Amino acid sequence: MKLLVTLIGLVFILEGLPYVASPEAMQRWLRKLSGMPPAQLRFMGVIAMVTGFLLCYLGQRSGLFG
Repeated sequence: MKLLVTLIGLVFILEGLPYVASPEAMQRWLRKLSGMPPAQLRFMGVIAMVTGFLLCYLGQRSGLFG
């Protein structure tokens, strides 16, 4: 449970970082996102999820990270 809370905290930090570092660029990027078709957004979401899953798998199952 401790690891889960830590990971959720890290996600919040990483999600908030672009808004703090460059809010104007984030506004432009969000306007572009709102104009994209839902199918394209869904595809980007699937790609992000698969990439995240693979990273988690490699981190847990391989000896690459110690």
